Amino acid sequence: MSETAPQNNCQTESLVSCLAVRERYRDEYWRKHDPILDDRLLWRAQTFRHTVHLLPGQTILELGCGELRFTRALFRVSRNENPITAVTFQSCPAVIDDAVRNVELIQLQDLPGALRGRHFDCVVGMDVLDRRTSTALLSVVYDLLAPGGKIVFYESNPWNPVHKLKALLSRALGRPDPRNLIDRPRLYELLSEIGFVGIYAVFNDFVFAPLTRSFIWLLRNLSILLENAPIVQRMAGSILVHAQKPPRQSQRAAVSLFDHPALRNAISVVIPCRNEEANVRRLVERILQLYGEYVHEIVPVDDGSTDRTWEILSELAASDGRVKPVRRTPPNGVGRALADGFNACTGQYVLTTDCDFEQLLPELRDLFDAAAKGHDVVIGSRFSRHSVLLGYPFLKILANRAFHTLAVILFGRRIRDVTNNLKLMRREVAENLRLRQPGFAANAETGLEPLVLGYRVEQVPISWINRGAGMGSSSFHLASAGGGYWQVLLGLWLYQRFAIGPYRDLARRHANEVSGPAVDVRAR
Repeated sequence: MSETAPQNNCQTESLVSCLAVRERYRDEYWRKHDPILDDRLLWRAQTFRHTVHLLPGQTILELGCGELRFTRALFRVSRNENPITAVTFQSCPAVIDDAVRNVELIQLQDLPGALRGRHFDCVVGMDVLDRRTSTALLSVVYDLLAPGGKIVFYESNPWNPVHKLKALLSRALGRPDPRNLIDRPRLYELLSEIGFVGIYAVFNDFVFAPLTRSFIWLLRNLSILLENAPIVQRMAGSILVHAQKPPRQSQRAAVSLFDHPALRNAISVVIPCRNEEANVRRLVERILQLYGEYVHEIVPVDDGSTDRTWEILSELAASDGRVKPVRRTPPNGVGRALADGFNACTGQYVLTTDCDFEQLLPELRDLFDAAAKGHDVVIGSRFSRHSVLLGYPFLKILANRAFHTLAVILFGRRIRDVTNNLKLMRREVAENLRLRQPGFAANAETGLEPLVLGYRVEQVPISWINRGAGMGSSSFHLASAGGGYWQVLLGLWLYQRFAIGPYRDLARRHANEVSGPAVDVRAR
């Protein structure tokens, strides 16, 4: 990780001594060799927030805080809504300043030490798992977690070729790397032995030294693709480790994420549903719990389900008058369901979401923040450096990136992800859309048509985690749905360039109700 290694070697040292060595080693590397450190730590803090789906009031324990660089990023992304306890294992801890006010800083000489008897909802750390001491550390962490609590660690990847080369050079120069890095199989084994569930360890981040800053910013756009590419992914710079203490379904905080009085009772939520009996009740109830003050109505559209979806929607409607389900008859399709949902909406804004998005509902706050700033359309982007992308099929990533690359060329806009069905738009925008695609490609229409019409569009990072056990299966199939996306690209390009084709009747009506110029789309 660094060309200059500390003289300490933690092979025979205690757990805390080993952690102190790694903490100093990491901080020295950050100071001397990471040209985009602040950006990287902000990415990682956002990724942590998305991975655990952080809610206000949940407690965070940071292990090995060092010079408080990552602590500052954590404080920023948590909006000062989460108590943060930052632990250092060094004898001379950093000083708390205004940038991390309200953070509790603890210097430990043993574990759990002053933390004994305390419990945290989340534990996060950077480069703290050493092969010699990780069993002891993870056992302590397990005890410090509240039931259902989660851990997120970023660990250096021992299979990274740059790391291997540096390790060889360091040994040749008599300055061996004091760390003993752990590979993915061993991480899975350790976490399982201790009793964690919900374990995953994914390769992450191809943006690392010795690249210069200019080359790093080019590579960051390829990083998500490389992280998910078979074989190539093993050369990533780090491993993102996630695990949860049982029970998997912990008691979720009954909090409100309402922040913007101007949007009170303004949101119509459209949810296409087809055979979603496993998901739709949890989704609707959680939306009402977290965002009830925003909700004008929830419009689930049952698109010809053959399971109990309609029965569940009827029960939800009976228990809350804001739930107004629509039942469709064949022919079916996501595009048709969205169109019927838009027609049924009466709120000032329309939010579209899929039934399997319940886990990422805390991240909808960012969509509402952007809408409150005046954007006409806000899109949840799965392909931002601040996003978490887990279990996404590689061929779908390739197709998605090819689609967006061509879209950038054809429309001259800086876009990262307009095809996700997580969008918040003014109702005027929804009324002006022309959904020609009956299936999933309608998601490309709802993303690109507002751009072509000149609306102000913003993208905010979200996570995407594949459906887990008990959530059913997606009906999306690349082979059958892919052609529709290319038809959308061609059709909208013909409209923009020559005012011909299937979208020739596309027009921005009631434009006087939307003030201010249109701007390019920029992913955060």
